[in-house]
Amino acid sequence: MSSSRLLLNFNLKHSILIILIIVCEILTSEVPRPRGVSLSRASLYDPEKDFVCLDGTISIPFTHVNDDYCDCPDGSDEPGTSACPNGIFHCTNAGHKPLNIHSSRVKDGICDCCDGSDEHGNNNVNCVNNCYELGRSAREEAQRQAELIKVGNQMRLEFSQKGIQIKQEKKEKLVELEKHKAEAEAVLKEKESLKNEVEVLEGAALEQYKKIEEEERKRKEEAEAADTRIEATETFNRFDSNKDGKVDISELQTRQTFDKDRNGEVSEEEAKFFLNEEESVDLEAFITLAWPRIKPFMMLDAGLFKPPIKEGEEEEQEHINEEHEGEAEELTEEELHEGEESEFGGEEDEEEPEEEIEEKATETSTPAPPQYDEETQKLVDAANEARKEYESAKQAVRDIQTELNNIEEYLEKDYGPDEEFAVLEGQCFEYTDHEYIYKLCPFDKTIQQPKSNSLETRLGTWSRWAGPDINKYQIMMYERGQSCWNGPQRSTKVRVACGSENKVISVTEPNRCEYQFDFITPAACKELASDSEDDVHDEL
Repeated sequence: MSSSRLLLNFNLKHSILIILIIVCEILTSEVPRPRGVSLSRASLYDPEKDFVCLDGTISIPFTHVNDDYCDCPDGSDEPGTSACPNGIFHCTNAGHKPLNIHSSRVKDGICDCCDGSDEHGNNNVNCVNNCYELGRSAREEAQRQAELIKVGNQMRLEFSQKGIQIKQEKKEKLVELEKHKAEAEAVLKEKESLKNEVEVLEGAALEQYKKIEEEERKRKEEAEAADTRIEATETFNRFDSNKDGKVDISELQTRQTFDKDRNGEVSEEEAKFFLNEEESVDLEAFITLAWPRIKPFMMLDAGLFKPPIKEGEEEEQEHINEEHEGEAEELTEEELHEGEESEFGGEEDEEEPEEEIEEKATETSTPAPPQYDEETQKLVDAANEARKEYESAKQAVRDIQTELNNIEEYLEKDYGPDEEFAVLEGQCFEYTDHEYIYKLCPFDKTIQQPKSNSLETRLGTWSRWAGPDINKYQIMMYERGQSCWNGPQRSTKVRVACGSENKVISVTEPNRCEYQFDFITPAACKELASDSEDDVHDEL
């Protein structure tokens, strides 16, 4: 259809509407009825007969209607006054929409009816009849809304087709995945059986090696314990300066190694720490209780390892090192040599060769993997490969199950009576105010993010449609968001309305931790049945 024909049809409809308005105004003015009575009830107010209250309770002379005295219990005898507390005044509002107001608003000095009929006879207020202007604005807005709904509905139908197609594809994919899952589970069962078989052979072959490894482990532990005992005994004998068979506090206080706080002296508390809080210990107690505390400090003092430096202590450590370096530069070679001799108490400690330290380091390193004979190695390799294939098959089943769960979750969601909201799944729409960026991800979550950083706060997770019975798709509810400080979990109500695009147009927080989004989308545009001439007449 050409644009000129569309314009002609629009003008014709507009002309008919104006004619209907004029006819209705003429008819309204010709039907006799008391002020405040609607045209549909005019026949109930016949001046030639007594008036029967609309609730049927009593009958009164017609002259008592609108006499500013309430006779009927339902207030129907005073439609044009404020005499009855339960009365209703009808504004005809020719040219615009009619309106019913409470009788208490009659002659209250405020123009409630656009035709001013509620203040008729009130000399204190001058009401201007602007019903035609308001009606014209209302009709223009109604026309704009009608055009918006028409365009949006066309887009909604396209959304619906896509949604139906997506749902059908999901169903087909579900059937296909169920077949793949059965096949993958069969493969997994086969791989598990093969793995179990080869692991039995591997276990039998490795049993003898396990015995050898266990014996080797015990041997090393015993050797290490013996070395520890020898080393601890030598240190005990060196520390036991009075040769009384015990190491006491005073003997440790002579060694700067145990100056924990580096204040130039070893206090009694420091010495007792290394003696496991005892005054003195014999050889056995020294080996089992004191030596585990003493050895790390001796290794530290010897420079065999450095303790981890905590954050914030690095600069302080560097400063100390620089001071020590400066002091070392001022010492003579002879003084340095003397310091080396006295570090562990003399020449006895000086002669520990570097080769011995390297041997100890080698002993504590990770042991090399055992070497198997050719047949055993083949079994180990076969078992490793079987385990690898089994894990791969197991992961394949998990992946298929995850995809199945996602599709089933999708199919359980309500995307509207015609699947028109389905195209919104997987999208997110943003709204920015002066402080935050808000995100609406339909059927998933709502989010608040400060402009100053990327830290997101979840305002709610998709829960359900929560609109009125007439159209539940007017409101989306997102619940179980992050908890407010000292408050409830956050939640979001999303009001959905017709629009030519998908867009969040406002965000508010009407109550603490309860948010409200206004969201427009073509998916909410649904054309209503065309208004009949009677409907137009009633509005006028």
